[in-house]
Amino acid sequence: MHTEELDICDEQGNPVGHRIARDEAHEKGILHRTVHVWVVRKACDQTLLLVQKRSMKKESYPGKLDTSAAGHILAGDEPLPSAIRELYEELGIKAGEEDLQFVDRFRIQHAEEFHGRIFKDNEIVFIEIVAANTPCFSYGDTAVFCF
Repeated sequence: MHTEELDICDEQGNPVGHRIARDEAHEKGILHRTVHVWVVRKACDQTLLLVQKRSMKKESYPGKLDTSAAGHILAGDEPLPSAIRELYEELGIKAGEEDLQFVDRFRIQHAEEFHGRIFKDNEIVFIEIVAANTPCFSYGDTAVFCF
């Protein structure tokens, strides 16, 4: 199985010219980049936020509620194209760069045990928001979700 390669980054989320395998980054706690995309929808004077429940097979936070779509920024990639990719891979939502709005970036740094192994999170997270114009999405042949 091919492992994802990530850019090692500085405190501002800029690649420093070295790459690392995803598993090794989490084993050693090496600083790298991720993107979180929040899908929001206005309805009846409220703003609704789409969350997803993580698979029990995920290496970290299995079965927990999470960001609408999120993932690692692969080596050589940038936050915005990564956000677009994650939206499509996880939710089947096709978005363009003009559909997303950058919110902020922040650092996550902690270690926790999952599935009997220590998982060291050390990430610069880029946050994007995308507005949904429909309350329901269908993904693949069977997955339908609404918010």
